[in-house]
Amino acid sequence: MAERLKEIREKYGAEAVAESAGTSRTYEEFRTRFMHLFGSPNMTAIDPICHGNSAVVAMTIYGWFPYWMSTEKLEATKCILMMGRNPLPSHQTVWEGVVKAKKKGAKIIAVDPRATEMTEIADLWLQLRPGTDCALLMSMIKVIIEEGLYDKDFVANWCHGFDELAQRAEDYPPEKVADITWIPAEKIREAARMFALNRPSCALEGMGLAHQAYSRHVLQAKYIISAIVGNMDVEGGEELLGPAPFITEHEIELPDRLPPEQRKKSASGDRFKLFGWPGYELIQQSVERVWGKRGDLFHFTAILPPPVAVRAMAYGQPYPIRALITLANNPMVTWANTKLVYKALRNLELYVVVDYFMTPSAELADYVFPAASWLERPFLWNYHNTTPTITAGEQAVPNTMPGEYDRRSDYHFWRGLGLRLGQEADWPWETLEEHYDYRLKPLGYTFNELLKVGKYEPPRRFKKYEQIGFGTPTGKVELYSTILEKLGYDPLPFYREPPESPVSKKELAKEYPLILTTGARFLPFFHSEHRQVESLRRRYPHPIFEIHPETAKKLDINDGDWVWIETPRGRIMQKCRYFDGIDPRVVHAQHGWWFPELPGEEPWLHGVWISNVNVLTEEELDDMDEAVGSWSFKNLLCKVYKVKKYEERAPLP
Repeated sequence: MAERLKEIREKYGAEAVAESAGTSRTYEEFRTRFMHLFGSPNMTAIDPICHGNSAVVAMTIYGWFPYWMSTEKLEATKCILMMGRNPLPSHQTVWEGVVKAKKKGAKIIAVDPRATEMTEIADLWLQLRPGTDCALLMSMIKVIIEEGLYDKDFVANWCHGFDELAQRAEDYPPEKVADITWIPAEKIREAARMFALNRPSCALEGMGLAHQAYSRHVLQAKYIISAIVGNMDVEGGEELLGPAPFITEHEIELPDRLPPEQRKKSASGDRFKLFGWPGYELIQQSVERVWGKRGDLFHFTAILPPPVAVRAMAYGQPYPIRALITLANNPMVTWANTKLVYKALRNLELYVVVDYFMTPSAELADYVFPAASWLERPFLWNYHNTTPTITAGEQAVPNTMPGEYDRRSDYHFWRGLGLRLGQEADWPWETLEEHYDYRLKPLGYTFNELLKVGKYEPPRRFKKYEQIGFGTPTGKVELYSTILEKLGYDPLPFYREPPESPVSKKELAKEYPLILTTGARFLPFFHSEHRQVESLRRRYPHPIFEIHPETAKKLDINDGDWVWIETPRGRIMQKCRYFDGIDPRVVHAQHGWWFPELPGEEPWLHGVWISNVNVLTEEELDDMDEAVGSWSFKNLLCKVYKVKKYEERAPLP
């Protein structure tokens, strides 16, 4: 494999090799270290729609990414604005904090098109039209400014661009925004007052915001609304915990070893500059000046959005990517537009997969390496690398059993490749434990010593900006972003109608009249994982499609029927469930579905074409967020009709 990578680099250039990874299943720093040393800027992942876009926008506005997974933070807050997230099935530690906060009297505002466990315990549920969150937030900002509910001292001393923000917010009166969002104007005012008057408050978002085509704008508005009411770096607010006193994952990534001329060869070109190297360089200058270290963004900066990578693989645009290494990632199920993803993977000269089980994507690979699971390797966990806290865990079970199995950590994989490709000097640690000793040395710990105490966690300090300022060019919270302005983008957020909606595509909506939203979390699965576990599939055998009973009856669809869900990209089938917690104009389809019990060879690929919602999704480059490269999973147009049956049994077993 190393020889084939070397041949491709010599023939096409290092940029012809790309790498992709999944959601926090692996050691992120080693793959980026390898790629930087190899000379390729083309690392792709789902980050532009999964916390990565949020991290980059936060670093742009605040100069650090506020820590959001803290139960302690939520216990201390007086109001939680939860947008597009149902933490019970998605982040149990967050749910635990929300429940504790509720018991202590905190107010909860839930923003979600669907009824969930979160909306059930909320004091105020804002059931909005999918994809209109930015308009809602800008209207709440207008109310807060208009009624003088903002923190005047903090705004005067620590915010840049308040007057420009106030002028922009004038475009979003609640009565106008009510028509856009389907939320009554008085509820918008009530939410704004509740959030501003119950301090400290905090705003938490989930994939409901991250999965929008124009996510930069809604995320920027979310960070702004918290700042203007004075929630910055206070207990229970938007805590900026700062860099770690040990060697961070970002330092291990060796970003400066990727030469400037290779940075410019990113397949993104001049697109999506905030999430690319131009944004990285502007953001980190100020962050490093103020905090003393760069933001450890856990490879959340300078990522190649998958839709760009797919086009380079499938069509050679803007140049051909000829090899892909996929690590704990299932692009055939989790990336948008499965038909194009399939074309891209089949067009590669070399496709390598490192994973825990055979997926539809792995079935297409030239090489598949079995990966050691979290139980089969030691770990250091830095809480998404936005805190000075670190936890150690030892390997629980052997990763190799002679005569039975042999699974290796991805550190072993990347180091092995590096040693064969001239990177010997940069992989001096033979084992993960040796590497961890190196990272912990500034703390005075070895890995085994940290194992004994379990966790390093320094005391939390608040309002650090009073001594050092914020890690932005102005040293303040940038309501008006000078970085966005320098990159050629609008420095303030504004609402854009989703690229595929009843408003933006009126003619298309005549044929596809329903709004399709996707991706709500459900247990016992996580994304495309665990469907091969028989005990879990018995608990949850079929993909579920939610539709309001009123809408279903008009379409002659009964509860429990199998239905076709069709968009301009294709159609799939899922099993209907009547659900009155959704607007009659909106439907929801589950994501992540494939059928390991079906054959793996082509054209089956474990049934990847049957119920996989990404057969329906779109990712046109011109419809993606111009700054961060996000695309839409949450607001598409579709039509729905019953699957015909010629005998009584269901179409799927």
